[in-house]
Amino acid sequence: KCRLCRREGTKLLLKGDRCFTDKCAFDRRPYAPGQHGRARKKLSDYAVQLREKQKVRRVYGVLEKQFHGYFVHADMAKGVTGANLLAFLERRLDNVVYRLGFANSRTQARQLVRHGVFTLNGHKVTIPSLQVKVGDSVEVPEKSRTIPVLAEAQEAVARRGCPSWLEVDAPNFKGIVKALPQRDDIQFPINEHLIVELYSK
Repeated sequence: KCRLCRREGTKLLLKGDRCFTDKCAFDRRPYAPGQHGRARKKLSDYAVQLREKQKVRRVYGVLEKQFHGYFVHADMAKGVTGANLLAFLERRLDNVVYRLGFANSRTQARQLVRHGVFTLNGHKVTIPSLQVKVGDSVEVPEKSRTIPVLAEAQEAVARRGCPSWLEVDAPNFKGIVKALPQRDDIQFPINEHLIVELYSK
C-alpha cells in the first residue's frame, strides 16, 4: 500500500494512523517505487489524467469496472459530473464507516462491513459498496462493540474529524447521515475534471 502512495506522489492514507508516524514510507522515500523511481519524467496530458484517476480509485479502494460504473451514473445524474462522481464514492458504506471513525482506514472499514459488524437502519449488512441515503443510521450492535479496532479508530477520529454531512454518537457506536456529501466536504486534493476529461475521450 505504501508503494501506491509513492507511485501517486501523495499520501493516500491507506494505512490509517501509520501514515501520520515516522514509519510512513512516503515520508522516508518520497519518490516513485522501482529502479527508475528517482528519474524525472515529463508526463503527457493523458498520463496526468490517468494518474489522477488511479489516485482517486486507490483512495476509495474500488476496482476499475466499479469506478467506471460510478462515472456512468455520475454522468447521467443532474449536476456537475465530477462532483457527482465524488459524491457517489463518498456515499459508499465502507467510506461512511471510515468517516464516522469506526475504522482506521477504508480497507479496514471494508473488512469490518464484510464481516457483518455493522447494521444499516437496524438490518445487518455485508456489502461495502451500498449507497447510503439521507436519514440512514449506521450502528455497531452491542455484541460487536468490544472489538479492539473500533476503540482504536474512535481515538483517531478526533484528529481526522467527522464531515459535516455525518453525525456521530461515539458512546453509542452510532452514526447518522444528515445530508448528501457536497464537493466542499471533500478536503483531499482531487482534480475531478481530469477524470472527466479522461473518460470523455
